[in-house]
Amino acid sequence: MGIVVVLGAAAGAQVITNTNNATDRVLNHTQPALLQATRLQNALINQETGIRGYALSGDRQFLEPYTTGIQDQARAADRIRTLVAGSPELLADLDDVQRAVDDWRANYARNIEAPPTAFAATSTEGKALFDELRARFDTQNADLSAAIAADRRALEHARSLRNWVLTLMVAVALLTGALLTALARRLVARPLSALASASLRVADGDFEHHIDIAGPADVATVADAVERMRRRVVSELTSSRAQEAVLSQQKTELDSQAEELRRSNTELEQFAYVASHDLQEPLRKVASFCQLLDKRYGDQLDERGKQYIDFAVDGAKRMQVLINDLLTFSRVGRVIEATAQVELRETLDTAVDNLSSVIEETGARVELPAQSPTVAGDSTLLTMLWQNLIANAIKFRAPERVPLVRVDCAIDAASGMWEFSVTDNGIGIATEFAEQVFVIFQRLHSREEYGGTGIGLAVCRKIVEYHGGKIWVDTAYTEGTRFRFTLPARAAGDPVNPAEPAAEGVPL
Repeated sequence: MGIVVVLGAAAGAQVITNTNNATDRVLNHTQPALLQATRLQNALINQETGIRGYALSGDRQFLEPYTTGIQDQARAADRIRTLVAGSPELLADLDDVQRAVDDWRANYARNIEAPPTAFAATSTEGKALFDELRARFDTQNADLSAAIAADRRALEHARSLRNWVLTLMVAVALLTGALLTALARRLVARPLSALASASLRVADGDFEHHIDIAGPADVATVADAVERMRRRVVSELTSSRAQEAVLSQQKTELDSQAEELRRSNTELEQFAYVASHDLQEPLRKVASFCQLLDKRYGDQLDERGKQYIDFAVDGAKRMQVLINDLLTFSRVGRVIEATAQVELRETLDTAVDNLSSVIEETGARVELPAQSPTVAGDSTLLTMLWQNLIANAIKFRAPERVPLVRVDCAIDAASGMWEFSVTDNGIGIATEFAEQVFVIFQRLHSREEYGGTGIGLAVCRKIVEYHGGKIWVDTAYTEGTRFRFTLPARAAGDPVNPAEPAAEGVPL
């Protein structure tokens, strides 16, 4: 195919060159040579006319055409010699004309220096010489016309050959294009079509369909890449199906465990309800009998006795409330309840009120912030959080100091969280126990020194984490104990200025 293209290009270039050469000979050589020959002949005729006029009149002004004609003759002869330099026959014609001119000038025209009467004796000879010159003109013109006709025939032949070659080249190009199209269809289009069809089958889910690697190198490379991708998809699909089977089995197991967990939770709820009922029944009896005692024998009791009865009734009722709150808390993480906007100051006041007896007994002073934010949460749990932290601060007081508990809050703009602190002047917590105190049933002191069950701070951590915050011991504070915890801030409208703590004392 490449050889055909090269040969066609060479043939086309050759015929175009031949056509250009033929055109050049006609336009730039033979036709201009004929024109110059005409000028040469006119120059010689002007010379003869000038000599005849001088011979008849004797006036040398008639010799001006002769003088001018000599110059024109020389220029025309030089131009003709240049134009027909490649044609020996035409050069020979020019030489014959030149010899005839020289003979005419030597035997007749040279007498211009003699008196005019000298031309009369040689006029017949001069006429014969110029007639010979005219014959040479005719021969030159005939040969130039023949050369022009030959060049034109050569030009027409070159043009015909050029047109034929170009037509043949176009036909060969069309045939070559058709052959290339058919070859491309066979070698490229068919493999591409087969590759596209196979790829569509794989894309439609027939991952087991093998893709043949055939066709030109580029198509084969693409087919190989698609086949490798298909094998990788098959491998990953097989692995995915195996994992799906494992996940299905795990889901079945999880569903079974979830069902077991729901059953356990139901039993736990029932147990908690029964336990709370059994616990609250004695409390109701205590409260009822204390009220009956006050009603029947109240007039026989002094003020101290009536106060004791009031304390017993109030304590029994508060115990019932705490039991109910503990039941609610036991469902945290197991029963998702809708949260509400909680005014933390209200929960603080409730917690302090619940601790009024121990605050009065110990003479503790609790300082609360002048304002507290509103957060999304459960008011019962948040009250329990404050109550546990404040009670813990009073419980672990230093014997030599009056207990002082201070509650502060501030917004952390970077994290968008409210940060709270409960600070006391008690015995403090060693750094190495800063994390251990939040573990359920972990105690740092004996029951004889400090009572309690060891679950209070564990409950606090659970409540804080349930609300999306975290709690920790500030080990940098060494004048007692400082607990810090965070709660998510409301989106907007928190009615608090944390820069104004303005603590309020709650004296005993």
